[in-house]
Amino acid sequence: MDRIILNGKRMITREKTHAYLKRKFSFPDYYGKNLDALWDLLSTWDQETEVVILHRDAVLEQLGDYGASLLDLFGELQEESRHLTITFAD
Repeated sequence: MDRIILNGKRMITREKTHAYLKRKFSFPDYYGKNLDALWDLLSTWDQETEVVILHRDAVLEQLGDYGASLLDLFGELQEESRHLTITFAD
């Protein structure tokens, strides 16, 4: 199983967050850099992968409502994806 560690302290703006996610997940160049595009790619993810999200509080502090939506997206992925295991750790 692969493991991807996401550091919430690196998610300081929407733009930087999506650039960071693109790099960490090795998304293709056509990645739309928004929550819908993130969902589209991760909901069809076919590799067994553990995603560890560190510093959830930093995501909320730095991105506000957008950060909450991002964390909700990962929570929904935890419930719906057969290939992704999402863990929140602080």
